[in-house]
Amino acid sequence: MQPLVEPVARLIEELAKLPGIGPKTAQRLAFFLLRAPAESAHELARAIVRVKEAVTYCSQCLNITDRDPCAVCSSSSRDASIVCVVEEPLDLLALERTGVYRGLYHVLHGALSPMDGIGPDELRIQELLRRLQGGEVREVILATNPNVEGEATAMYLERLVKPLGVSVSRLARGLPVGADLEWADELTLARALEGRRAL
Repeated sequence: MQPLVEPVARLIEELAKLPGIGPKTAQRLAFFLLRAPAESAHELARAIVRVKEAVTYCSQCLNITDRDPCAVCSSSSRDASIVCVVEEPLDLLALERTGVYRGLYHVLHGALSPMDGIGPDELRIQELLRRLQGGEVREVILATNPNVEGEATAMYLERLVKPLGVSVSRLARGLPVGADLEWADELTLARALEGRRAL
């Protein structure tokens, strides 16, 4: 079998480092780029370099941005008395797509996971606590993921935030719209029952 030439082998190696990209997918992507017009490959390379040069973190919410403060934090139409805490920037994007939430955000950049060596010092918790010191924020919405790490992070944050006199709430959990009860797992059904509301 003919060995790969060094530039192709290196490209495959680098692509395989991306999340969700295994060796076979990395090979397919590398050979796709080889067949693509040179300008397409150059555009991809420029986009990667540009994102590393132009994107930074908002000094207030720690979301990714190309200006500081970000568009959400600098908007006068947002309710600065409510801060929604999310694990990652992608979570913020998901909430924004709903068009319902009009407050501000705080991005932790992860969740507590002692098994992975992620403790409170690895997250942006101190920045959140500093934001709450001014007294302007009256409610913190904990929008961490409904998994073990997200729940542990929410409980940890609740213990830190409540003594500051700030109201703490959690996103409701339950059945997705259009779902059949027979296909829902026990945890989802339990959360749906706990989060029920009067009609």
